[in-house]
Amino acid sequence: MAIKLNAEIRNVAGKGAARSIRNNKNIPAVIYGEKKSPVAIELNGREFGMLLKQPSLRTKLFQIQTSAGTEDAMLMDIQYHPISDAPIHVDFKRIDVKSPVNVVVPVEVINAEVSKGLKLGGVLNFAVRKVALRGLVDAIPEKITIDLTNLTIGDTVHGTDLVLPAGVELGLHQAELAFAIIGGKMPEEAGDAKPAAAAAAPAKK
Repeated sequence: MAIKLNAEIRNVAGKGAARSIRNNKNIPAVIYGEKKSPVAIELNGREFGMLLKQPSLRTKLFQIQTSAGTEDAMLMDIQYHPISDAPIHVDFKRIDVKSPVNVVVPVEVINAEVSKGLKLGGVLNFAVRKVALRGLVDAIPEKITIDLTNLTIGDTVHGTDLVLPAGVELGLHQAELAFAIIGGKMPEEAGDAKPAAAAAAPAKK
């Protein structure tokens, strides 16, 4: 579902104008892209601050309403004050909702407590925690999950093993990435290594 956002068009640009907006507890922002001129806007600071509490905003469609009409856009960047950590500028990029977009989303692992491999003493190497995806904005998920339940020692989850929603595909160079690995030795392998190690050890005099 799209996030609806009201904004005022800024007719005056520059550092002084931006400072005045922030003094009024609002946030300067810009909408750019789709071969159209950038539009400088002003966001309600309180409303946008509430939005920041929602997860995965960078995968969501924003419908930004101004006096010039509605813009379909995605959140691209937020600049924060180095001391107060308050947002001081926001960038939105226009999109065509009928065309695929490229988005990076987080990857999470689930069911570690019942994983076969971890129960056998394996160690999880969660190596890559973000994945690039391509699809229509309404189809892009907030995150991708890796289910560890049936993974055992020696198993690796590559990009091609990730479960993606219909209409969503991996971005470039994602297919062969190793997102999660369960390392270690199977119990019988560890047991076989002990006698060998003992036989190799020199006898004590």
